[in-house]
Amino acid sequence: MAPTQIDVAPLSKWDIISDIIGWSYFFVWSISFYPQVYLNWRRKSVRGLSIDFLFYNVLGFFCYSIYNLAFYCNQEIRDQYQQRHPNSENNLVRMNDVVFSVHGFLISLFILLQTCVYKKHESQQISSFAASFVWLAVMGSVLVISTIHYGGAIWLDFMYYLSSIKLIVSFIKYLPQVWLNYKRQSTQGWSIAYIFWDLSGGLLSILQLLLDAYIDGDWSGIEGDNVKLGLGVIVVVYDAIFLFQHYILYFHNRSSVGNITEERRRLILEGRVPIDIDEEVISEQEDSQSEVSSILSRKPKNANQHYGSMFQSTPV
Repeated sequence: MAPTQIDVAPLSKWDIISDIIGWSYFFVWSISFYPQVYLNWRRKSVRGLSIDFLFYNVLGFFCYSIYNLAFYCNQEIRDQYQQRHPNSENNLVRMNDVVFSVHGFLISLFILLQTCVYKKHESQQISSFAASFVWLAVMGSVLVISTIHYGGAIWLDFMYYLSSIKLIVSFIKYLPQVWLNYKRQSTQGWSIAYIFWDLSGGLLSILQLLLDAYIDGDWSGIEGDNVKLGLGVIVVVYDAIFLFQHYILYFHNRSSVGNITEERRRLILEGRVPIDIDEEVISEQEDSQSEVSSILSRKPKNANQHYGSMFQSTPV
């Protein structure tokens, strides 16, 4: 008996371009998490970073991971989607979406754990609103699953519920960080490198989704993956706000911190400020933009004697 031949349609140039864009946005969006991880590690502090933002991020990426894994791996979910969208060839979730969302959940959880290790301000706690939102999201999941059990819904509805949670989280998660930057009149502690990578990923994600819809000749496929479109648009808008805060609104505060840091180093070299309070002064600069005079006011009485063997004391 002759072996059965299976015809595999070759990928078009547009499919190849879509794959390249998809893995590119996966790369830049995945990289975007690490500048914040590095900044927290280098400063040994998470001051200036919103705790609410971190909790929202963990919840959102957990929901997004389940959503993408279900659509990519579960045939029942794909069949239900096909029945609800008969004119659509398939849902537009790809492997790079799955890997990105799972990686995003894990690294977001790691950053949240950093807040348990590094220094933070006593006011850096999850707010009652954020805690209530997380609790309601969990209770909502239990309710939808119960409805499925009693035949009032299908698993596709649960996937859409998770995608809705992800979209809501994406819409509100940056607000605490925007507000924190406003209260402190500074973006210190919030990695601007994260914003550049995040913005690039958002633009590439939208581009791939539009290109895939064009390739399939079916723009309803965008509706089938509305979480990806909504996520991309929201990211672009908020990143624009953060760039405005960093480079325009609070640029002068960012410069003043650098000037104070240089002045602090000069005072240490002159023996007027001891090295053992160096880290404390840095924290105060980041939290309150303290003036150089506040540093001088903390000069210990024996500062000159402490540095007598190393520096020539300079009279004040």
